[in-house]
Amino acid sequence: MEISTTIEEQRASEERRAFSWRTVAYGFTLSRRHTHRRSVDDEVIFLDWHHPWLFFLATGTMVLSCADAFLTLLLLERGMIEANPIMNAIMAQGTTVFTSIKLAMTAFGIFVLVFLAKAQFLNRLRTGLFLTTFFTFYACLVCYELVNLLRLS
Repeated sequence: MEISTTIEEQRASEERRAFSWRTVAYGFTLSRRHTHRRSVDDEVIFLDWHHPWLFFLATGTMVLSCADAFLTLLLLERGMIEANPIMNAIMAQGTTVFTSIKLAMTAFGIFVLVFLAKAQFLNRLRTGLFLTTFFTFYACLVCYELVNLLRLS
């Protein structure tokens, strides 16, 4: 009886799985769960670790989005028009509002796509492929804007 009472007292102490900022820092720097533990968990898509390629795509897409916003403002100063009617309406509010909303929307989209990178879309495509598609789209868009900027200069 004494042994079971001692174990119960030990378990009644502080919860070791309590959330704190140390948990976040430790999980970010020393994440251990790269794959699922059991084959039953194959449907679970949330892991502690993501492939470095996703970091490259996420960071690259965000940088290209910043370049797109900057080049868009330069092209608008030189007489071009905004083809996207939604962004054109936002642009009427001012350049600060335009850049803030554009970058916030992009950052939120990237966050969701990285979070769901292992998910299957329509049981066929991994969601991480969408991040590759957006990166490619932004790269082509920035190239198009640079060509137009050089042509107008």
